[in-house]
Amino acid sequence: MILQFHLVLLVLLAALIHAFWNAVVKSAGDRVLTMTLIHFTGAMIGGVAIFFVGLPDPAVWPYLLISVVVHNFYYLFLLLSYRVGDLSEVYPIARGSSPLLVVALAMVLAGEVPTAGAMAGIALVSVGIVSLTFAKGRISRAGMKPIGLALITGTLIASYTVIDGLGIRSGASPWPYIAWLNFLEGVPITLWALSRRTPDIKPFLVSSWKPGVLGGSLALLAYAAALYALNEGAMAHVSALRETSVLFATLIGALVLKEGFGWRRIVCALLITAGIFILQVFG
Repeated sequence: MILQFHLVLLVLLAALIHAFWNAVVKSAGDRVLTMTLIHFTGAMIGGVAIFFVGLPDPAVWPYLLISVVVHNFYYLFLLLSYRVGDLSEVYPIARGSSPLLVVALAMVLAGEVPTAGAMAGIALVSVGIVSLTFAKGRISRAGMKPIGLALITGTLIASYTVIDGLGIRSGASPWPYIAWLNFLEGVPITLWALSRRTPDIKPFLVSSWKPGVLGGSLALLAYAAALYALNEGAMAHVSALRETSVLFATLIGALVLKEGFGWRRIVCALLITAGIFILQVFG
């Protein structure tokens, strides 16, 4: 199922926004409180929105509640991954492994069987993204632990992608799902921070509230766009396009943060671009 052109642009925009707010997190001093503030911001915006969109349909609630749990496990394993590994090492594996897992889950749970062309495109996108981890050379034995945690994170990403795809399609309108998901998923991490990091919250907010609020607003916008696309198009296509955020993050790192690019990353970028082309032309 080839995505309509406006959905392709929407998901690529979501990927760009996702990369931008991850760059915000990368530059933050306290990643745990920054992530907490990001999701608290999303919860506040979602909390306002729920008064305008109303309650989700009864069929939506099981997916919504399961998604909240999976999302919070994702945040936990993402932070654990970043504790033992670099962002450039963990992020591409976590994001790049998820499209192929989405293919398998969507086939079983939603009956979405991709064409051979679509599978080739998704595989190229995934290989290109994961290869960004190895752009600086071989991974040492010490790097195996963060890679393992990143793969668990990628599994959780694939899981919530499919859960959200099924959930948002089970209601009459996508907007209640989007609003309530953003509201509910920010509650657990906020309560945890209030109970475990209370003394640190005030000084953190004084010095770093702007990046957190900006990141939260961008994160909400990015995933709301992805959820809308999941409501309209095939999950595997949306997932593969959305995870090009890793490529955008690499470009931001090279052009804005002056991290360098190099020929290996150019090859990875070409693989991802070729995968997107095949996915849209032959998918």
